[in-house]
Amino acid sequence: MKELLEAGVHFGHQTRRWNPKMKEYIFGERNGIHIIDLQKTLKMFREASRFVSDMSAQGRNILFVGTKRQAQEAVAEEAKRCGAFYVNHRWLGGTLTNWATLQKSIKRLKLLKAMTEDGRMEQLSKKERARLDREMKHLHQNLEGIENMAQLPDAMFVIDSNAEEIAVKEARRMGVPVVSVVDTNCDPDVVDWIIPGNDDALRAIRLFTTKIADSVAEGRHAYQQSQVAEQKSAADQALVDGVEYVDTSAYEQYEKQEGDFVEGAEAQVEGAETTVPPDEEER
Repeated sequence: MKELLEAGVHFGHQTRRWNPKMKEYIFGERNGIHIIDLQKTLKMFREASRFVSDMSAQGRNILFVGTKRQAQEAVAEEAKRCGAFYVNHRWLGGTLTNWATLQKSIKRLKLLKAMTEDGRMEQLSKKERARLDREMKHLHQNLEGIENMAQLPDAMFVIDSNAEEIAVKEARRMGVPVVSVVDTNCDPDVVDWIIPGNDDALRAIRLFTTKIADSVAEGRHAYQQSQVAEQKSAADQALVDGVEYVDTSAYEQYEKQEGDFVEGAEAQVEGAETTVPPDEEER
């Protein structure tokens, strides 16, 4: 609660600009400004964070969206930190509803990058290089955060559902759940997981984005642990069954990240053919 207060999350818009549907989330009014009920904000923020964490724990992908100036930096930084996808400049119409066309743009961006890296760009005329360079910069600015997104996201986190109206409409049309910070001038009916709060202040935006990113990271960690457990179980079973090879990549990666290196795991699996326990031979 203290963090919410310090970030100014409780400050809504001018009373004359309100959306009546937000009435239940408004505590009162002060100097012509609506004051948001932080008790409800805290409760709904926790529920939204739990939803995001649960989705990530299932291996699902979250897309962060915040294209207004105040949100651009926080959205990009926090999405990168937790391994999520993001859009923080212009939302391209059809990003979700015309996925096939968007994939063509992404392929074009990757091609231009490859041409730059392998020297093919240098073989072109100066005029052509300049044209392709402008095209690449434009594509990079709009697609950087979703360049590696191979399919539609499983959920979308939005800063300001009004500013991202097109993105929210596309998500609803495609059945993608929307988690959004909703200010007093927004329509809460278009959002699945509402977080009533100030969607304009830099500190408020940073707070919301950071906490949601923390939830994504927490869920990803849980998912990774579950994958490790499954692969370890498969490896153990392989030792029993005499299987020559089993994929333990997630297990090994996790152990390295935790600083607990497990050496010789593959050798144990490969040697399982000759190490069947006596009890198993009697079955």
